[in-house]
This record gives sequence, C-alpha cells and structure tokens, in this order.
Amino acid sequence: MSKRTFVGVMIVALAVVVMAGGLLASNMGFKLNYTLSQTLAGTSKSGTNTLALPDLRQTGLNTAKNLMDDITLLNVANIQKFLKASDSTQLYTGRKGSGADFSLVAGEGVLVKMLTATNYIVVGSDDPTLAYTLQATLAGTSKSGTNLYAYNYHQTAATAKGLMDDIGLANVANIQKFLKASDSTQLYTGRKGSGADFNLTPGEAYYVKMLTTTNYTPSHY
Repeated sequence: MSKRTFVGVMIVALAVVVMAGGLLASNMGFKLNYTLSQTLAGTSKSGTNTLALPDLRQTGLNTAKNLMDDITLLNVANIQKFLKASDSTQLYTGRKGSGADFSLVAGEGVLVKMLTATNYIVVGSDDPTLAYTLQATLAGTSKSGTNLYAYNYHQTAATAKGLMDDIGLANVANIQKFLKASDSTQLYTGRKGSGADFNLTPGEAYYVKMLTTTNYTPSHY
C-alpha cells in the first residue's frame, strides 16, 4: 500500500470531525479549539472560565504552571483548583510570591482566569476506564458535597439530566454550569420544579453536588 493510500485509509477509518465547537476526534483522541474569555467591559464578568482537560493530557502538561505556559503566561491571571474537601480554591498565579504550583488531576476541572481572551487548543484523549471519585458531604467537615468534574470529550451524556442519570440519579443532588458571562451558576436538580435542563459543552467543567460518594466511570461513545 502506498503512503498516500495508507494515509487516506487511516483518515477515513479513524477521524471524525464535529464542526460545532471545532472538535476534531480520532477514536478517543481529540483536538479542541476552546475559547477562554477575559473580563468584559460593562459587565460583572471577572474573566473566570471552567476548563475540562482530557484524562490523558499532552506530554508535559502536568501542573498549573505547565497549563499557564501552554495557554500563554501573559494572557492568564491565575489557575484555580477547586478543593472539594473544603469548598474552597487553591490559587496559582505564576508570579513572584504567589501560591505553590499544584498538579493537574485526571477527572478534575480547573478554573482559569484570563487577562486576554484566548482560543486555547486542547489536545489529548479520554481514558474510558478511569473511575473518578465524586465525593459527598464529609462528616465533621464543611464540605457540601460539591466536585468540579472535568466533563469527558466522548461521553454519551450530552445534558445535565444525562449526566445525572449516568452517575446515578439517586446519588446526585444537582449539576451546576458556571456562567462565565456573569460569574454565576445555572442549577439543575432533576427534580420537580427545578431549573431547566442544559446542554454540556466539551472543554467545560461542571460542578456536581453529590448525595452519595460515587466512583464514576462515564459512559462513552
């Protein structure tokens, strides 16, 4: 088989392009063009975004510092890790006197506060065997049971309802979408009288408040 023929066969066999959102997927691998927005003049927006990195990240993308450098240091104000044991955040700015660098964890989303809007190219793949622990309230602590979950790029769950059902409806109190235009959250509980269901977007992380601690392995397509 010639090199040209081989390349053509591989493209047909492995690659699928999803035009909406600019997602290029190859089996469990992908390349995503994800917009990280900055502060918007005349609004209450702080420039904070959620970011769901892939389970299997590109080589060298292991810490908050690595992520800032990869996005472009001058464009980023800080990277924040949501601490699910205390409902607080750990801050890294990459500047002198800032907090310590921290490791990126598969399954965990991060918060990225931008100085300049940037289209960030996310490269990596899902690990369909990864079980991520979504923790419920911890006895004797201030933890509310909230986790910042890194939504997988090939999950079958496409909405907040779908995610709740996939985790196990009886285990989940609510799913929250961070609204970067207003630094607020949209809530879905799946119960009568709750807010409307919403779509899930590759690249975004979602707050998942748990009633029961669950080792969650997402369903994939």
